[in-house]
Amino acid sequence: MSKRKVSVEDKTYAVNLYLDGKESQRRIADMFDVSLASVQQWIRNYESMGANAFTLKGNKKYSKELKQQAVLDYLAGYGSQDDICKKYGIRSKAKLQIWIKKYNGHEELKSSGTGGNIIMTKGRKTTFEERVEIVQYCIAHDRNYAQTAEQYQVSYQQARNYIVKYEAGGVEALRDNRGKRKRPDEMSELEKLRAEVKILKAEKERAEMEASFLKKLEEIERRRG
Repeated sequence: MSKRKVSVEDKTYAVNLYLDGKESQRRIADMFDVSLASVQQWIRNYESMGANAFTLKGNKKYSKELKQQAVLDYLAGYGSQDDICKKYGIRSKAKLQIWIKKYNGHEELKSSGTGGNIIMTKGRKTTFEERVEIVQYCIAHDRNYAQTAEQYQVSYQQARNYIVKYEAGGVEALRDNRGKRKRPDEMSELEKLRAEVKILKAEKERAEMEASFLKKLEEIERRRG
């Protein structure tokens, strides 16, 4: 079976032939000279993501939470691998199988990388309020520095440094003390409180999410036992 490249138009046409009941998956595979597995993946991706599934560039990013939830749903018997891929927009069963293998091998499931997107390597000036928002976002998204850098158009190193500063010295450490800016002890109590509340809210949400995941994990372990 050759592995020729099939155009976006042909993939869409092929999927619609199947969904309209005009051709079988095997017949479509023969028509386009591809494997049956390829046709099944086209159909799965189309049903999950629509026609955009064939136009997405680069590798799709998957969060740590999505990977964990997909694996847990599969292990709990909430659907076949095809069903789970459709539900979570996973573009390949092979990816899900890798995540399951890692989970069963007690390896940590981490968020995907940058997915081919360009990350700013040159930093930019940020305000105190922006730094607070960046830290809040980064914590809420499992300290994904690449995603945070892309979201706020700062460098990867900036995103990481703000987290390090906050964890070492709290919100006051995010204040830029160069030039004529206020010293940390000159921050008003209201200003400190507002900044702290934003970040603490993100930390609370992360803790709740992790607790929910652990609870579901314990339920699955009890079923196995």
